[in-house]
Amino acid sequence: QVQLVDDGGGLVQPGGSLRISCAGPERTFRTYAVAWFRQAPGKEREFVAARRWNGGNIYYADSVKGRFSISRDQGGSAAYLQMNSLKPDDTAVYSCAAGTPIASTMRTMGGYRYWGQGTQVTVSS
Repeated sequence: QVQLVDDGGGLVQPGGSLRISCAGPERTFRTYAVAWFRQAPGKEREFVAARRWNGGNIYYADSVKGRFSISRDQGGSAAYLQMNSLKPDDTAVYSCAAGTPIASTMRTMGGYRYWGQGTQVTVSS
């Protein structure tokens, strides 16, 4: 069992930046692909970003492309989502996920077995 812990959410003004993190056991993100999903109030959870353990395939939702960046640390125990130029529409609970998706499931919740508890990101003035 892999336990993931999301952290770093908070309140940020429109146009601001925030980096959220996902912590797991050592080498988690050198073993598994990692993804971020988000769920806004009254909406379904949606895909945000994903990357293979070696960074060979990186995907972003169109709504965040060019503003968000997914990464992991060298040891593989932490993954990050750097969010720039934040908009009110980015307000949501963000959750990380780890797993072994095939190419067609990299952007789907079903591709991931392990999930963090989520961290709230609120973009508001």
